[in-house]
Amino acid sequence: MLKQRHILLRAAIACASAMFCLPSHATVNVLACEPEWEALTTELGGDKVKVSSATNALQDPHRIEARPSLIARTRNANLLVCTGLELEVGWLPVLIQQSGNGKIAAGQPGNFEAGAYVPRLDVPGKVDRSEGDVHAAGNPHIQQNPHNIALVAVALAKRLAELDPANAAYYQSRQKDFAARWDAAMLKWEKQAAPLKGVAVVEHHKNMEYLMNWLGLRQVGTLEPKPGVEPSAAHLSGLLGQLQHQPARMVLRAAYQDGRASQWLSEHAKIPAVVLPFTVGGDDRAKDLFGLFDDTVQRLMDANK
Repeated sequence: MLKQRHILLRAAIACASAMFCLPSHATVNVLACEPEWEALTTELGGDKVKVSSATNALQDPHRIEARPSLIARTRNANLLVCTGLELEVGWLPVLIQQSGNGKIAAGQPGNFEAGAYVPRLDVPGKVDRSEGDVHAAGNPHIQQNPHNIALVAVALAKRLAELDPANAAYYQSRQKDFAARWDAAMLKWEKQAAPLKGVAVVEHHKNMEYLMNWLGLRQVGTLEPKPGVEPSAAHLSGLLGQLQHQPARMVLRAAYQDGRASQWLSEHAKIPAVVLPFTVGGDDRAKDLFGLFDDTVQRLMDANK
């Protein structure tokens, strides 16, 4: 009870300093940039939040159009939950500006960037745009490792409590419940996926790094010659020749990516082409965060038989 009072007191102080608290009866209106953060916010916020995603699993999160309906949702948001790490740099600043919603501007309490709370991969020593779509802050596709989801959940529950201190204990309770279920699920996935350690794969775009790092998969090539540059016939032929000497077990792509290049390599290299959901909603099984990883691990294991 004493600990709970301390939590509420800290939240109230944070709220007063930010001057951004919601009325005690209000629902936190959340706009997530990607489906994984919509799902996580729902897990943590329950009936205290109203949440939607600016994108879906079959859209490239780098490239989104600021439609009038999306601007309206942005205008009404109390909290913006995004990946950051420059993933949304091509469209989010314009969306925030057009919405006129200063509460969710960068640096404000209503702006939450998940990428700030996880260890980052592929942070370049220097940014050279001639190398393709390189992110200065590191690889932004952090949702592919469930340990990152766990870290973000702690920070996001804290932010919800700061914005809505009347329900701080509620968010803390839901985060603890989620953490217990998530930890058990991670143990299951890691045991199931143990045979994948060291398996060589080709990926379409450098967006599977966190997944490969988690499971111990080994990348031996990419369909894109440079990040964000579409595969050419010459590059694919060269990659096929490379695989004669350095074989791969499978070729991976996200559900939103064009399947022609991976199918070509699959047929010519005689390896499975594996389509991963990549985020919540990427296929019929990935209905929530648990389904996302259930399906991802199962698809990888099926291809490794």
